[in-house]
Amino acid sequence: MAQIKLRQVDEYRWEIPREGKMRTRGLIFASKEMLPKIHEDRSLEQVANVATLPGIEGPSMAMPDIHWGYGFPIGGVAAFNLEEGVVSPGGVGYDINCGVRLLRTNLERQAIADRIEELVNALFDNIPTGVGSRRKDLKLTVPTLKEVMRYGAAWAVKQGFGTTDDLAHIEAGGQIPGADPDLVSQFAMDRGKDQLGTLGSGNHFVEVGYVAEIYDEPLARALGLFPGQVTVIIHTGSRGLGHQVCDDFIKVMLKASAKYGIELPDRQLCSAPIRSPEGQQYLAAMAAAANFAFANRQMITHWVRESFEQVLKMGPRDLGLELIYDVAHNIAKIEKHVIDGKEKTVCVHRKGATRAFPPGHPEVPPAYRETGQPVLIPGDMGRYSFVLVGTQRALEETFGSTCHGAGRELSRAAAIKAAKGRRVVQEMAAKGIIVRGAGRDTIDEEISEAYKDVENVVNVTHGAGISKKVAKLKPLGVIKG
Repeated sequence: MAQIKLRQVDEYRWEIPREGKMRTRGLIFASKEMLPKIHEDRSLEQVANVATLPGIEGPSMAMPDIHWGYGFPIGGVAAFNLEEGVVSPGGVGYDINCGVRLLRTNLERQAIADRIEELVNALFDNIPTGVGSRRKDLKLTVPTLKEVMRYGAAWAVKQGFGTTDDLAHIEAGGQIPGADPDLVSQFAMDRGKDQLGTLGSGNHFVEVGYVAEIYDEPLARALGLFPGQVTVIIHTGSRGLGHQVCDDFIKVMLKASAKYGIELPDRQLCSAPIRSPEGQQYLAAMAAAANFAFANRQMITHWVRESFEQVLKMGPRDLGLELIYDVAHNIAKIEKHVIDGKEKTVCVHRKGATRAFPPGHPEVPPAYRETGQPVLIPGDMGRYSFVLVGTQRALEETFGSTCHGAGRELSRAAAIKAAKGRRVVQEMAAKGIIVRGAGRDTIDEEISEAYKDVENVVNVTHGAGISKKVAKLKPLGVIKG
């Protein structure tokens, strides 16, 4: 597709008008200042390509953290009806249910000021990081691994890794229904069986930080947040297991696209009708991988709690390390939405996007029924992250979706090149942030300059009304995947 035309709708919305084989328009959430960078890659073309897929409902959308991805752009949101619509692994991504969770504590920043390095070292010792990282003390048999994929975070809690209260603070209760582990290949299981409770590589991290700013006092109070409070963010996904499920089903979907006569502007959009055997099998395997990811974050939460207890010599009650919420970034979910005045059941693809349901929505946990679902938007390791809540406007306009993070501005290779000759760990320490990583490149590729300023991204979603700012968090210590 040639030059992509953009038409300004308002301060935060840009439309790709429907043309050619597009079945609907594209809708981009961004500020004017973000557009030159967005134009540098092919992500707008990907938004237009997604708009050509059968059964799409509403616009093909991208959040302000948009950048080029596999098939769909990162930051992409698209919904498909169950009658004619398709499901695409490229619309979910390789790291199925990559996601983020936020823990609060009873601690104020000063309480850990002298212990932060020790705390970060303990986290780094207790949570394996890096490519192919493994837990030597937790090898799962195939039957047990299938239980993990069937029950997700509930499996971990049943084994003593957390409490049932945690489950009430996870998207979908930490268990996507319809998971079928028998559709996950042996190779995928081999890749995942000893990776539970590990962080992995890439932009995954555990970050100890504090509440630096409150934007909405009543909402912050309802979420249990107060100024200066110590917090912990955990960002990781389904590891090698989810990656392999995606890889396996891309092969299936390439054949399915031909079989069902789905015209593809890009082979990376390979897909199958949602109701076809291939579509149903992918959704069931994807749910199994998603549940693995929920269990993975639950296990890491347990190691985080143990690390705090070990270093600070405090019990769970005094620490108060409670889960605020856990949200998925890369997922396709069957949901009900009102479209053109009628309620329809659709398959919503969120690829580098976060669910942002409003107050009163039946899928929002009781604890947040009055505030709206917590939305957690991590930034980079040197600046800040944000806590927001979902809104009615998001439900009506974006199938209840918002951004998921800052969005990369530099490739990993470009970031490593930019960091050449620098001592990034020492630079961060000078800013009061302790960083540990599996290797030098792992840390260098995550320098702040590699990412958009997440505040700009969040301000677009807040200004557009598709989520509402509650608090800003700043880092004190980070372990990188």
